Amino acid sequence: MLSQQDLKQIADKGISQEKLEMQFKEFETGFPFLKLEAAASVGNGIIAPDANQRADYEKSWEAYKAEGRRIVKFVPASGAASRMFKDMFSFLSADYDVPTTDFEKKYFDRIHDFAFFDALNAKCEENEGKGIDALISEGNYKAVVANMLESKGLNYGQLPKGLLLFHNYADGARTPMEEHLVEGALYGASNGVSNVHFTVSHEHLDLFKAMVSDKADKYASTYDIRYDISFSEQKPSTDTVAVNPDNTPFRNADGSLLFRPGGHGALIENLNEIDADVVFIKNIDNVVPDRLKDETVEYKQVLAGILVQLQAKAFEYLRKLDSGCYNHDDIEEIIRFVQQKLCCRKADIKELEDADLVIYLRHKLNRPMRVCGVVKNVGEPGGGPFLTYNADGTVSLQILESSQIDKSNKQYMDMFTQGTHFNPVDLVCAIKDYEGNAFNLPDFVDKSTGFISSKSKNGKELKALELPGLWNGAMSDWSTVFVEVPLGTFNPVKTVNDLLRDQHQ
Repeated sequence: MLSQQDLKQIADKGISQEKLEMQFKEFETGFPFLKLEAAASVGNGIIAPDANQRADYEKSWEAYKAEGRRIVKFVPASGAASRMFKDMFSFLSADYDVPTTDFEKKYFDRIHDFAFFDALNAKCEENEGKGIDALISEGNYKAVVANMLESKGLNYGQLPKGLLLFHNYADGARTPMEEHLVEGALYGASNGVSNVHFTVSHEHLDLFKAMVSDKADKYASTYDIRYDISFSEQKPSTDTVAVNPDNTPFRNADGSLLFRPGGHGALIENLNEIDADVVFIKNIDNVVPDRLKDETVEYKQVLAGILVQLQAKAFEYLRKLDSGCYNHDDIEEIIRFVQQKLCCRKADIKELEDADLVIYLRHKLNRPMRVCGVVKNVGEPGGGPFLTYNADGTVSLQILESSQIDKSNKQYMDMFTQGTHFNPVDLVCAIKDYEGNAFNLPDFVDKSTGFISSKSKNGKELKALELPGLWNGAMSDWSTVFVEVPLGTFNPVKTVNDLLRDQHQ
């Protein structure tokens, strides 16, 4: 089935023949659905700390930072903004010339409220000889949109979200990338240094570097810190092969195999190369202006404080187990910690022999740890927090996407649709063991949690393979804790008109 040309192609991408053949097999077999116990809720897998507890967690985080630990803010930022402008691309190609849909009308009614208005106005004057208001008054709406989306203007249709102007300030508009630099200074700086890492696509790397060069010193001066800003690209070796509907290889016009990016799950490889004690993970488009940052900063510190408190206790127990100096009461205490604090339960734990029990407890303690903020469900798309069964028979906390749930199982679908909380991608992670060695994160991926989706290329149907998601299957074997955070900490921008919400004004 594979030609010499195919073998050379996969070798150039760093993909082994064995890995490729496994992907072909996964198209044929599909992926198993997960077995669920319940949707997590407050009191059953989700912590909702009160004001006193939050203050305690914040103190723990401040104390941890004072120890000079290496903290990194990790921001997936490779996504292009093209989907954000889907409605405006449709307007450009429509057979009418004036705003007709509610979306189009809102865009033009409030065009002055966009942070990019001044930049767009300047482009219109440069390219059309007149500004936005003049173009609108003469009915030339499409010229305005073309100058926003196309390369002759702002080129927002091809840029990544991280480089678009999102928020207005007295000293100029800010991009999401800049807002993340500010956040890094406010809750992630240690020893006077804020480490921020962006994952970007290859074609946008130079643009990100140029903006960092232009903007970072301003924020370093404002917050009296030094930035260490780094970038990485999604590795070609994490791309996945595409197939036809009959599972035969989908080939490009030149006969080569078609590969596609493997989804955000590929970023576990990038995260694995980060040298850090603690890593904050948050999507590029989930930012707010300074006037709303206090709540975000408070809860980031709360999540981090919970993480370092739990990690300190896990490390204490691991040292005790490895020393051999423990008694029955110690083991009972460790079991309670694993079950109650790390929410990992094993029904037949009392049947384990002493030696097997210690091995089991050590395995559950000695792994990466993450504390995930979850927000109350208000109908936003996204995965949710669940108690699920693992391959070893334990039940633990996982973030699930709808693709991982058997839609023919009414009980499971009820759990998913009636879940009280969902995942806003708000994670704080500990990725080193108690001796200071980095965990090899790919070892903790559940490879059976990928999924297959239907796509098309040049009008031809194809099936695409998504790797286990970064915060889903890629972190399946991590210790996981869920914490309720306010909805105000979740303000993603999925469409250009989302920038008109109060939270972004």
